Amino acid sequence: MARMVKHDKNGPYEVPEGTELPAWICGCGLSKNKPFCDGTHKKTRDENPGDVYVYDEHGRVKVGTEY
Repeated sequence: MARMVKHDKNGPYEVPEGTELPAWICGCGLSKNKPFCDGTHKKTRDENPGDVYVYDEHGRVKVGTEY
């Protein structure tokens, strides 16, 4: 069964200071290196708030609008 998970952030979360190296956690749900950010969120920058999109290897398709 497929699940739809809402990710409402189109950028990563920074891990707070105290780590040896800067670390960024995926906030968009598209990273292929989860839980870490791989920069894929750049594809979401032109999304309209409230619209629902599906991403696959071919790109993005708008499938509706939130209620």
